Amino acid sequence: MGKKKRGAPLPAGAEGGKPLVAIVGRPNVGKSTLFNKLARRRIAIVEDVPGVTRDRHYADAYALGREFVLVDTGGFDPGSDDPMKEGIAANVRAALEECDLVICVFDGTAPALPADRQAVHLLRRTDKPVIFVANKADGKKQAQEAMGLYELGMDDLLPVSALHSRGLGQLEERIVAALPEPRPLEVVDLKIPRVAIVGRPNAGKSSLVNRLMGEQQQLVDDRPGTTVDSVDTLYEDDRRRLVIIDTAGMRRKTKVKKEAGVEQLSVYQSIKAMERSHVTVLMIDAEGGVSEQDAKIAGLADDRGRALVIGLNKVDLLKGDERKRAIERTRDVLAFASWARVVPMSAKTGRGTRKLLEAIDEAVASHRQRVPTAEVNRFFEEVLDRHPPPTMKNRAVRLYYVTQAEVAPPTFVAVTNAPDYIHFSYQRYVINQLRERFGFDGSPIRVRYRSKKDRR
Repeated sequence: MGKKKRGAPLPAGAEGGKPLVAIVGRPNVGKSTLFNKLARRRIAIVEDVPGVTRDRHYADAYALGREFVLVDTGGFDPGSDDPMKEGIAANVRAALEECDLVICVFDGTAPALPADRQAVHLLRRTDKPVIFVANKADGKKQAQEAMGLYELGMDDLLPVSALHSRGLGQLEERIVAALPEPRPLEVVDLKIPRVAIVGRPNAGKSSLVNRLMGEQQQLVDDRPGTTVDSVDTLYEDDRRRLVIIDTAGMRRKTKVKKEAGVEQLSVYQSIKAMERSHVTVLMIDAEGGVSEQDAKIAGLADDRGRALVIGLNKVDLLKGDERKRAIERTRDVLAFASWARVVPMSAKTGRGTRKLLEAIDEAVASHRQRVPTAEVNRFFEEVLDRHPPPTMKNRAVRLYYVTQAEVAPPTFVAVTNAPDYIHFSYQRYVINQLRERFGFDGSPIRVRYRSKKDRR
């Protein structure tokens, strides 16, 4: 890999990007309904059955000029003997460790329960800002009845109706007022690619950083959760300069004891790291196998337009057939990001790290690749000749011209007479053709369809 040079760890400063806002509360108080309304799209499952939300849901949200990441947590009921509820409680505690703001939701039509009291008690011990919300206040009568929840001891309580959007404007005002001040996304030279090393706990993130830096820089332990915090380090060799962001598998806090909480912290850490990176390296434990959590993290990288490389770590522990099956399984589970290169490797022995760096270089180049407009339009003329867009609802769809509007990720704008009539299968076909012609290996691609009247 050439001679490695380690600069002093760079100041991470206050991590830039979008702040995290967690919605917490006991089961069946309407958290998922509120999540969907604030996110302005239906993402979380909504049922009038306690405990429906067991996994976490994430969405980019926008209110009054501020962007943030909304997190929907499972129902908080620490007094339950149900193992699933214990895991949910750990996830809620994990959210409190990593979020910037908490929205605590109560059922405004029901008296306070022990779980409500315990939630308020837990939140009083956090230094994070908290907005207390009494949901299901569908009218003035219900809003007045909800005032009885003041017995829980909070200073302020906002009655809302997530179902009927009552009070949501006021809630958004309070959210924006409580969010931390926007901070610069970058703290070092913008020309140096920032590479976030993310993944589940014990996937080998810190071992990879140590291998790249050629010294024991990060604490390495077989137990998940031994990385204490995110660290930015300048990596240099004869071919490249990179800022490596080693994300913590978890912050070692005594409050977070459940394995579910450890897993959840890896997602929060990944979100924050991705917000200030250009390339995401997703480390996967080949011996343990690719998981739904890995797919979730890869999906977050894709949603945020980050270049992506998959490091399939610990392949030295597998035999030939096992190694082949692990690679095939990884590609199968992450098929939605088939453009991301999978690199079998071993951070412990150094096997495959050179190829991983080459894959990062390739992803950076693709992420910043710009294609001249004339070349793009010649390409689209060929695409239209072979496969023109299908007629939708008896309307002929025409594409007039195409241009690349942005890089990082490469974003193309196609001007058409009917942007709302481009079938999703044709949109996918166009992206596949762009990849076949121009590559873009390791980087997501965006194609936006605009009418002539829309000059944005």
